[in-house]
Amino acid sequence: MNQRHESNGPVDEQQITLRGPAELADALPYLMGFHPNDSVVMVALHGGRGRFGGRLRLGIPQTPEEWPSVAEQLAECLIKGSERRGSRPDAIVIFLCQDPAEGEPAGRVMERLRPLAQSLRTACGALDVPVLEALCISDGRYWSYCCPDGRCCPAEGNRMAMPGTSVMAAAAAYAGIQVRGSLREMESRLMPLGTAAEADQQRALDSMGVEMVPRLLDEAGRKAVGRETLDLARRLMKRLGEASPTTPSLADINDDRLISHDEAASVILGLQDRDTRDRAAEWMEGSEADSALRLWRALSRRCVSPYEEHAAAPLALAGWVSWSTGDEPAARVALGLALRMDPHYTFAQLLHEACNQGLDPETLRRCLRGERSARTGRRSHRATPGVRSRTTRPATSHRRKAPSGPSRPETAARRRSGRTAQGRRTHRSDG
Repeated sequence: MNQRHESNGPVDEQQITLRGPAELADALPYLMGFHPNDSVVMVALHGGRGRFGGRLRLGIPQTPEEWPSVAEQLAECLIKGSERRGSRPDAIVIFLCQDPAEGEPAGRVMERLRPLAQSLRTACGALDVPVLEALCISDGRYWSYCCPDGRCCPAEGNRMAMPGTSVMAAAAAYAGIQVRGSLREMESRLMPLGTAAEADQQRALDSMGVEMVPRLLDEAGRKAVGRETLDLARRLMKRLGEASPTTPSLADINDDRLISHDEAASVILGLQDRDTRDRAAEWMEGSEADSALRLWRALSRRCVSPYEEHAAAPLALAGWVSWSTGDEPAARVALGLALRMDPHYTFAQLLHEACNQGLDPETLRRCLRGERSARTGRRSHRATPGVRSRTTRPATSHRRKAPSGPSRPETAARRRSGRTAQGRRTHRSDG
């Protein structure tokens, strides 16, 4: 089986040609920026030479009963998303990545996932886009679901290439691109660490919820909580930014030490309000971006049980800052995790779709800058009554409408939810 595909990732200008399943399997981490675990990955191909286009990733659904409907949704999402960008895929490549359970042979993983591969192929075919290749990657081996030739695709699978020895690895090294480990490792930076401090953090969230919920139910109280949340977040960002530099392996641990349980609880609960979260999204560039990203990651790690769903807000903010600063792999991981915590969190849904579609985050950055400028202008006008200037016009005159996205981080209807100290839902709003 000999196919040609051109990479259009960060090493596009080198016109890398991949031939056959072996080089496709080896290229996957470079296409995604990490090694996917327990994932369905679909990549669009364009043109006669199979130029790589849009791609999406989803965790493999646990129950096979879900596979046909999920396959239809994934195929439609990838194909329709590519069409919105102006080019319908000519073909699709599918990867199913899953390590064996303890004592399970890798070949059994391949057979177990075969119905999912078939569902995906059928769903793509129903939309008149063929699947050129479908690979299973497990325990350092790969299998093709499309190639019937046992000489090149034996039943026991083929071994993956040694790391760093492929044409894609050489091109990535030349371009200074690194694969950041596995998806599981990247997600671990955003998940509760499972330490003894979890109980203390839960108590802080319980206590802060009892204090904060009555205030959030009142409009004036809600605005006051928003101001307090943003002020505290700014102080925490300043504290993190002033911390001594350290190695990446110790950075998260040091950041966790710099934020108390009560401080984390206060900002986590305050971010459940949509307006407050949208204001926090303005810290997405320049000197603010790095310390904001560190804060959102740290807060995500503090959303311990039974407050896991509250992590959707800081995770979505972490994804937004990552995307805004050009780190698309980290953005996809954070936004995907936000949707795992709360599948209906519209802010994360919109950002995840835009990031996967390859849209330019500058459109949303301009919108947020306009919101900040308009707000500054309104404050200036209140401080100097009787003086009219261009900065005091209504906020709508400062907004730029995004051509293919929301004019603010969200424009959908908002909902309110959350949890009380006993684990019940407390006030929360998102769009």
